[in-house]
Amino acid sequence: MLSDSQINEFAERGFVVVARVVRDDVLDQAARRIDEVVAADPPPADKHGSHFYFLRAEDEPALMAPLTGSPAFGLAETLAGAGTLQVPRQVQVALNLPPYSHRPGRPHIDAGSPEPTGEPVRGTFTLLAGVLMSDQLTENCGNLWVWPGTHLTHAAYFRAHGPEMFCAYPPIDLPEPEQVKGRAGDLLLAHYLLGHNIGGNYESGRTRRALYFRISALDHASHRNEFLQDPWLDYEPIRSEAAAPPAHGERQPRERPLTAEQPVRPRR
Repeated sequence: MLSDSQINEFAERGFVVVARVVRDDVLDQAARRIDEVVAADPPPADKHGSHFYFLRAEDEPALMAPLTGSPAFGLAETLAGAGTLQVPRQVQVALNLPPYSHRPGRPHIDAGSPEPTGEPVRGTFTLLAGVLMSDQLTENCGNLWVWPGTHLTHAAYFRAHGPEMFCAYPPIDLPEPEQVKGRAGDLLLAHYLLGHNIGGNYESGRTRRALYFRISALDHASHRNEFLQDPWLDYEPIRSEAAAPPAHGERQPRERPLTAEQPVRPRR
């Protein structure tokens, strides 16, 4: 189970990193499978930066085990509700090959088009689960960059302008970005609407490796438009906690997480 402070961190900032979720033996098996995948289809010799493999989950038990053979999936359900999430059908192996001198200028959300198309909303999901497969203890070693609180400001933008403005780069004001840090076996849980991007890898000398899983609520596809405007639609525990008043005589209620109507104030 996630702690109250971790749930509030996710609610307010849009992501949380949970330490040492995946056992060493599960990590070792996944690492060996990543070695096999890369050896069978290596990146070009002159490749630097991001390199991805998208694999069918049903064919990759060793790569799915860090999610389903560890507490990771249950921790995700702490945010969304027990029994509400479906196991993803795909696993992404994400490499970041040094040297890669890069600093992202702005974030994106996972969308098929950089600009609005007016087409029906497709491809959204509830949350991103990432398992670090290599240590990322300092900045600029292939870390994922995130823009805290933008899950709320993106939702506010879509409420104001409509889900027909869905795209990878909604024009919102941005806070300062952060680089996700952690050790192999740590778990990243990030809201779908959190702005993020690929960072540089020019201070480590090692390939950054991670597994990413895009997880949807069971009924997510039926309310994609609404989800863009209400970030807690798939997160009933957070929605309920934000809406519920403290019980009479409650001695010290925990701090309520932010709601969709309380966006983080961006720093310009």
